[in-house]
Amino acid sequence: MDFNALLQQAQKLTHETQVSDDLPRVERTLPQVLQATQELHSRVTQTGAQDMQAHILLGSNGIDLPKISQKLETLSSRKTFEPLDPIATTDVQNFLRNEKENAILAVIEEVHKNSNLAAEAQKWDNMMNDWKLEKVKLMNALIGPSQNWIDIRKVPEQTILSESTFNGRSSLNSQEMAYAAEVHDYNKLVCEGAMRPSLVQRFAQVAETFNDSRINDIWEVMKYMTNVTPIPKTQDPMKVRCSQLLFIDQAKRYLENRYKLFMQTVVSDNLREARRGGVPSVLNLVGSFVGVKLNSPQGVNSSFMGLQDGHIDGKPLWPMVYYCLRCGDSASALKCLELAGQGHEDLIAVLREKCHNPAQKLNPRLELQIRMQYKRQIRNATDPYKRAVYCIVGCCDIQEPHADIAKTSDDFLWIQLSLIRTEGDDTSEHLTCSGLQSMILEQYGEKHYNANEQPHLYFQLLALTGQYEAGVEFLSRFDKYRVHAVHIGLALNELHMIGGPRNLQEPLLSVDFDDPQPMRRLNLARLVMLYVKKFEVTDPSEAMHYFYFLRNLKDSEGRNLFLVSVADLAIECRDFDLLFGRIQRDGIRTRGLIDQFESAQIDARTVCEMVAEKFVKKGMLEDAIKMFDLASQHEQTLRYMSILLSQVVHHDNKEGSLRDRVQRMANEFGGRYTGAEKNCDSQTWSTFTLLKELATFFDYYHGKNYQSAMEILERIKLVPLRMADLDATVHNFKRLSGEVCKVIPDLLLATMDIAFTKYKAMKGKDVSKFDDHGKKDHLSYLREQAKALTNMAAMVPYRMPGDTNSRLIQTEILMH
Repeated sequence: MDFNALLQQAQKLTHETQVSDDLPRVERTLPQVLQATQELHSRVTQTGAQDMQAHILLGSNGIDLPKISQKLETLSSRKTFEPLDPIATTDVQNFLRNEKENAILAVIEEVHKNSNLAAEAQKWDNMMNDWKLEKVKLMNALIGPSQNWIDIRKVPEQTILSESTFNGRSSLNSQEMAYAAEVHDYNKLVCEGAMRPSLVQRFAQVAETFNDSRINDIWEVMKYMTNVTPIPKTQDPMKVRCSQLLFIDQAKRYLENRYKLFMQTVVSDNLREARRGGVPSVLNLVGSFVGVKLNSPQGVNSSFMGLQDGHIDGKPLWPMVYYCLRCGDSASALKCLELAGQGHEDLIAVLREKCHNPAQKLNPRLELQIRMQYKRQIRNATDPYKRAVYCIVGCCDIQEPHADIAKTSDDFLWIQLSLIRTEGDDTSEHLTCSGLQSMILEQYGEKHYNANEQPHLYFQLLALTGQYEAGVEFLSRFDKYRVHAVHIGLALNELHMIGGPRNLQEPLLSVDFDDPQPMRRLNLARLVMLYVKKFEVTDPSEAMHYFYFLRNLKDSEGRNLFLVSVADLAIECRDFDLLFGRIQRDGIRTRGLIDQFESAQIDARTVCEMVAEKFVKKGMLEDAIKMFDLASQHEQTLRYMSILLSQVVHHDNKEGSLRDRVQRMANEFGGRYTGAEKNCDSQTWSTFTLLKELATFFDYYHGKNYQSAMEILERIKLVPLRMADLDATVHNFKRLSGEVCKVIPDLLLATMDIAFTKYKAMKGKDVSKFDDHGKKDHLSYLREQAKALTNMAAMVPYRMPGDTNSRLIQTEILMH
């Protein structure tokens, strides 16, 4: 291509560019283009590979990166966000400008700080919510049958006590103390054989002092649900509850009375709209309530749209009928339908039969006619109250949620309870009790009802559907409600209304395959022990009163669970004198806390023996001896005392040492048991007395009172002091117990040391009271004594420990 053709194309391109008004005209000569290209190339090569890519990326979008970099370099964040330097007070203009900028900077800093705090708080809230959901999943995963669960017996471990424990303070808060006082009074009446009051009523009265409406509502529910025919002690409360459905009528009655109070509150707050007058009655109350709802904007726009079949006394028919039923007044609902005139004969017949015979089952023929009428006409009716009334009276369409009417969980539950029939036929679908329980516990569950935020509401749903065990376990997960959950469980247990597991090693909530779904069983023993764990060390008296509720339960070994729990409590708090009393010098035991529960099944000696056996298994013989003594088990007391004495009798006695304590106990037991009637073997007593004598011998020996020590040896005749005694002592050795035999090596060494000390003293120059003949006889006697000791060590059928024989022989050699 020649330059003329190139020039023509350039002119053509210039002409096309001039036609467009969108782009500015660029006039550069070739040297200028070359210079710009070189400058661009130099900038690109200086910035590096990454900067080059940045230049290309941003440059393609019309951004001059070097110019932006220069502007950014001129900015100083240090100067921008720091308080400005002070200026002279006379410069008013600059002073005001600085104040303004300082104020802006202060606002920016405050917003920044608040944003960080808000973000941190939101982060922790999210983490806590996530963890709560995970805890719910974990608890749900633990609910099920278990064969090898954690043993309910406490594992021995070192307890870390809080500071309040050492100061003698109680670990119970005000609510726990109030409940504990009521438990104490109740157990006192039980122990005295007096008439037992209702624990539910007593605990409800205590809860009223807390001034918490939610707690009061919980106990109000329990008062209604326990007001049923007592369950025989010989029957399983779970099976009786599921077969007789005792709770349904009580649950409906609670919801109906609660709604009646709600209607009275609404009417009282809106007296002008209610226009209440005439004779006070449920029908009058319902009419006033419906009048208030009609006049409210919310009622007109929602529930009262599409009402049918006219009015009675100026009020729509079906809302009047529904709310009469909602208050539990079937007679008022019947009166409304009778005033409405013809067209509702089947419904009137059912309500009339229900009013005349409330406990009798309704006529199946009448219910069937209502269901058929509902399917043909009422199902598609625009009046939600009419549909609800037919469903409730005739048990129609159990899948209908009635969302236009049932705005609260109470309304929903009442409708569902009204649909339950104990017996159904093959041609109709009925809502069963287990179906409703599964709906609340499993289908909807804790997440649907936001149970973590309002646990009292979810507990009421479980309790009103007869799921006491699941309700108590759920409520016990929350620190605020745990104390109430425990006492609800205790009250239900005293009424024989709560189902326990067949094995006490089951988890807190478990499933028994023989129970109908979705029933759970509550391990009350585990619940009580977990609750008492908090204060058993600081408040052992209150802990024992709670353990007393477990007196009718047996552990895996068939022992009374109350006794086992008290034994564990004694090991934990170690205040034996407070719990069991102490033995006085005359042998009579003073009363302890355990004695207030004394009965045919509960004996303080039995508990003391259980504690002692636990101490023996732990190797804590000193404590075991004290407990066996409290249990009047003289055989065990002296036997373990002998075992302990044999281990320390040869040691030097120091104040406060184990030997000192053991010797004091031995002297105390010896003084009390001597001459008194003892339930122990003669061999055990002789072993104990011998070891007590040996303890006195070693006291004299370590105190260098050799004369008194040798007098004891002459009396007990355990070691030969001359060759003539050798055969007798060896023969007697075979009849000694193992505890005494264990001391013989140290006894031989001590006796040999006494003899050698006397030998050295006799050979010394300071001995002048003996003549030469007497001195030789005495030295000969000491040599004979040493020989007898050495021969005994070689002849007895006992393996001497360590270098006992060699030490005896070396000493004997030194004396010849």
